[in-house]
Amino acid sequence: MAPKSRKTNPADKVEQWPIEKLVPYAKNARTHSDAQVAQIAASIREWGFTTAILVDESGSIIAGHGRVMAARKLGMASLPVMVAAGWTDAQKRAYVIADNKLALNAGWDNDLLALELGELGDAGFDLDLLGFETGDLDRLLNIDTAEKDQPNESSAKEIDTDAYDMQHRCPRCGFEYDDDK
Repeated sequence: MAPKSRKTNPADKVEQWPIEKLVPYAKNARTHSDAQVAQIAASIREWGFTTAILVDESGSIIAGHGRVMAARKLGMASLPVMVAAGWTDAQKRAYVIADNKLALNAGWDNDLLALELGELGDAGFDLDLLGFETGDLDRLLNIDTAEKDQPNESSAKEIDTDAYDMQHRCPRCGFEYDDDK
């Protein structure tokens, strides 16, 4: 029996393309505020370009619109891209949505997150680069502080963890969602 042929995997090859060749998908439903693009640009300045842009053969962006906007803001001339060769129009359009929605479906372990944030802050790392709002950072860091200050295990159980849940509201449609769900 012959082995099944494997579909081409875009991640098998990363190429450098001129930024002018990359065309935003006109029906991209994901929005990027100026503040978020600035956050992405700060991330690129700190760590470099760590995730390639996914495009089709003609340069239409499938995933990475925000990163391209940030790269333009930084004056970058070329970007790493992966080409989704042979994808149908429906596959490309669906992945534009799936790439963003699947990331939103993840949650946080708030205890581990608070521990990591506290340790990074103690090491002098600029926590603003992580993309959290100041109020969210304060609440998360207070989880760790509140737990350290507890005199015994029984009083630690009395902490209202619901007060620290990360709730979000879409500025466009008003839909609210929790990271814990």
